[in-house]
Amino acid sequence: MTDRPLPITIAAVVAVIFGILTVVSGGRALFGGVEMGAVVPFVLKFNLVAGFAYVLAGIGLWRMVRWARMLSVAIAVATAAVFAAFLWHAWHGGAYEARTMGAMPLRLAVWVVIAALAIRQR
Repeated sequence: MTDRPLPITIAAVVAVIFGILTVVSGGRALFGGVEMGAVVPFVLKFNLVAGFAYVLAGIGLWRMVRWARMLSVAIAVATAAVFAAFLWHAWHGGAYEARTMGAMPLRLAVWVVIAALAIRQR
């Protein structure tokens, strides 16, 4: 039995799975020659790098280490900043894929929830 609260266990598992899926998807888009349409390069690159941070944060949350809280908050803040930059890009007529408009709020929501859970479980 562990002293890890169930919400943190769930957050850790979600973070790792989300991270692995993000790395695979981003890697395929950047390096696999998969045609992804009108991707926004800075969003794609951020998501690929962030995927590794997701996995690291998930491992840290699983282990209940202090730095995992701050990493989760940093991921949420960085995702919000990239989403804002993406919205600025789209607002000013930049090409983008509609799925990115759905994926970025989802990523942000997931990480706001994970960060909030991590902060609550001191």
